Amino acid sequence: MLGKFARIIAVAVAGSVLAVSGAGVAAAGGKGTSSTQAAAEQVLQLRDQLARAAYAGDVPATQRSLGQMSPVLGDLAAGQKYTIQSDAQQAAATGNDYAAEASRVLADPSKAGEVRQLPPVPDIPDLPPPLNIVSNLLKNLLKTVTSLLASLLGSAPPLPVPVPVPVA
Repeated sequence: MLGKFARIIAVAVAGSVLAVSGAGVAAAGGKGTSSTQAAAEQVLQLRDQLARAAYAGDVPATQRSLGQMSPVLGDLAAGQKYTIQSDAQQAAATGNDYAAEASRVLADPSKAGEVRQLPPVPDIPDLPPPLNIVSNLLKNLLKTVTSLLASLLGSAPPLPVPVPVPVA
């Protein structure tokens, strides 16, 4: 009788352990916790703020937006503060690299020749001067952050960029 009771307790404990570990795996594979959702909302606001500043040609506001975005992207990339999927972590790390490089060049435009040559993003219009020196870098950052947002939120609202004017 005592052996049956011990087996029942062992099964219950094993079931509890499996349930807890399964919940942890589900959280890691899903959209994340409420703090992760809050970080995603913050990234969305910063992405939109960056796009508006960049397309207005406002260098100081663009630099501020990049400076505010980098720590959040760094936290998401590190994977310690937020529970996100590995592809989202990689997108955050790539975005953080782009933001750091764009900040560096905007702080010292003489380093524009050192900008990483990234492919153009055809569905995002070019940036106006003087931000055209980092146009592909910022456009790739916006594209990467939008893909990160899609991973974190399930979908991402479109970028607030001007619609290209057709040439007649």
